[in-house]
Amino acid sequence: MTAENTLNEIYSKGRTLIFGHRGAKAYAPMNTIPAFELAAQQSADGVELDVWLSKDGYPVIIHDDTVDGTTDGHGNVQEMTLEQIKALDAGSYFDATFAGKRVPTLDEVFEAVGKRLIINVEIKSNETRRVGIEQVVADCIARHQMQRRVIVSSFDPRVLKTFREIMPEVPIGYLFAPNYTFFPEVMETLPHEARHPYHELLTPDYVNNLRGYRINTWTVNEPERVKELIELGIDAIITDKPDMAVEVLHASHR
Repeated sequence: MTAENTLNEIYSKGRTLIFGHRGAKAYAPMNTIPAFELAAQQSADGVELDVWLSKDGYPVIIHDDTVDGTTDGHGNVQEMTLEQIKALDAGSYFDATFAGKRVPTLDEVFEAVGKRLIINVEIKSNETRRVGIEQVVADCIARHQMQRRVIVSSFDPRVLKTFREIMPEVPIGYLFAPNYTFFPEVMETLPHEARHPYHELLTPDYVNNLRGYRINTWTVNEPERVKELIELGIDAIITDKPDMAVEVLHASHR
């Protein structure tokens, strides 16, 4: 993929896209610059990442609402300043060779790989989420002129509704899984471009029921399942192993 490709342009190629889940998560510490850069090296079309808002209003890339699971620190992301978060080691938990890697901001990710990869920005949410995260993410997208190279997703339709009102030109995707669906009634009246179902939900009949939306599914790490989903015509597969999925994709087109 070249820097000129937009999300719609690569969708229009008529093949399944491969997105690295939190980067190339199987091989590098998730949601770090090395993980995103490795996904690019493995020929992924894009990456999926997770955004929370720090105490002082910066969009930081980390999956959990605490730093405990993937850094050497402790505490709630939303109650920590960017300086405090940046002081943490976000690589050693994965492997000593990644010691000293830091939690990036969304700006830093766009700067590092935004011209090489499409970015699926998942806005994280819980009942204590910081008000204003949607505006901060939209401002960051605009600052880096990434409007045509991102898709914004969330499990929380309230987040998607607010983001759509702020930045209607950017596509949005509704995340859901069995027993993990929130406020579905909001989505019934909210125009959106994509559905992001957990891959085990996807049967031929289920896929047919979702026609009209881009179907971007997660998290698919078995080659046989990747092959099945490609044959079903799924628009994008999110995987911890972009290299594996790219290899299966190439084999399916030989």
